[in-house]
Amino acid sequence: MWLWRPPGVYRPQEDTWLAAEALSVAGVPEGARVLDVCTGTGVLGVLAGLAGAREVTAVDRSRRAVVAAWCNARVRGVPIRVRRGDFGDLVGAGTYDVVLANPPYVPAPSTPERGRAVAWDAGPDGRSVLDRLCAVLPLLLADKGMAFIVHSALADEDRTLHQLRGGGLKAAVVARRVVPFGPVLRGRAEWLRAKGFVEPGRDQEELVVVRADAA
Repeated sequence: MWLWRPPGVYRPQEDTWLAAEALSVAGVPEGARVLDVCTGTGVLGVLAGLAGAREVTAVDRSRRAVVAAWCNARVRGVPIRVRRGDFGDLVGAGTYDVVLANPPYVPAPSTPERGRAVAWDAGPDGRSVLDRLCAVLPLLLADKGMAFIVHSALADEDRTLHQLRGGGLKAAVVARRVVPFGPVLRGRAEWLRAKGFVEPGRDQEELVVVRADAA
């Protein structure tokens, strides 16, 4: 899928397409209300709209991402409501049948406040965004709603499952894929080894898609 991506906006890649495949397998309920968290180019929201969603809301902290998502949706004739801000701001404003999330999840020495790395770096354990997302997800999902969260196994899939289940959701890993380190992980390999995230000589990571379902 061709997408317009201005500088500084996350480029759709293996994690994006793994989440898209998981959504395709599950199917988008006809007329569903969909929320695309950390939307980037808007690709997951666009795919949900093309698959039959009635309403798609996309949210991202980046002004450039918001513009990119709006443009990519319009090119494909998908009506998307795009918001700049944090997904936590949406709590109490309604619920969604499907929530999609490809949040920042790469372990990093610090959590950036600005710049390109905001799209992928997520603090010393890779969970500065994931922990907040897991906490508010039960408040964003409608009855019988489902969510798909993609992240690296480096960010601890078991913790994601534990947090979602602790919030009253059913949760399971529904897709996995092993991929070579990209430029970010290659450049941080020594730090990751020193912190125990990867073994010496390892140059691959496993991506996972966690599905969560509301009762």
